[in-house]
Amino acid sequence: MSIKTVGVAGSGTMGAGIAIVAARAGFRTIVYDTRAEALARARKQTEGFFAKSVERKKLTQDQVEKILSGLSGTTDVAALAACDIVIEAVFEDLKVKHGLLAQLNKVCPEHTLFASNTSTLSITEIAAGSGRDERFVGMHFCLPAQLMKLVEMSPGLRTSERSFQAAWDFCKAMGQIPVKTKDSPGFILNYFLIPFNNDAIRLVEAGVAAPADIDRAIKTGLGYAMGPLELLDLVGLDTHLLVAEALHSATHDPRAAVPALVKRMIAAGKLGRKTGEGFYKYQGSAMFGG
Repeated sequence: MSIKTVGVAGSGTMGAGIAIVAARAGFRTIVYDTRAEALARARKQTEGFFAKSVERKKLTQDQVEKILSGLSGTTDVAALAACDIVIEAVFEDLKVKHGLLAQLNKVCPEHTLFASNTSTLSITEIAAGSGRDERFVGMHFCLPAQLMKLVEMSPGLRTSERSFQAAWDFCKAMGQIPVKTKDSPGFILNYFLIPFNNDAIRLVEAGVAAPADIDRAIKTGLGYAMGPLELLDLVGLDTHLLVAEALHSATHDPRAAVPALVKRMIAAGKLGRKTGEGFYKYQGSAMFGG
């Protein structure tokens, strides 16, 4: 199964990062979103990311121009009919995913693989609404996708070996590092990360330490590149709420339950980098890294 054209459904932080990974690896990449303004924002952030890559001498201007020429955006779901694989990166809501996948199943040819970037929902349950559960694979990229190499690869109960192998080979062709996981809540990373991040939020909530000091302690003591509160601002508090609620619903782990502070911050519009303020304040919503 040859993959040449990649579709990414959803142009938020995660979708935009996945699109960068695919386009940078030389794949023709089409990003779909229902909102033209979201596509424009993602394009601007992507161009800014690659401008930094040139500044840091990771890529040449010629390379960037070639990458960007192969990366396009659309509000027409029918444009994804040209894709050999479509990776959905929309809200962690089963009904939303099923609605999108039903549309994709109508417009995409039979050979097109479907993949989900879900971090907590069951791959088998998502695949059940796709119309092609034998050609459906979980591909959970780590945020920020354009910098992190890990991809958790999860077959559903009906995923064929051929489809999983094709997705695995595609992942490696993008320069990522795949690991195979069972279709279980949180897979590997978020099974540990969501409760851990919630614990960090509870430290802030209890006034144990300021966000900067908590992050500094974690980075210095554990050697993490980013502190948990920095990461939450990058992910977005609204996204964290959805992911944590999904994990809590599946596992009933009390540590996966979202602290009340998260809902108060969301109500105040303090979602993180994308709104200019979360646990920290930001000058702009530029994409992380370069």
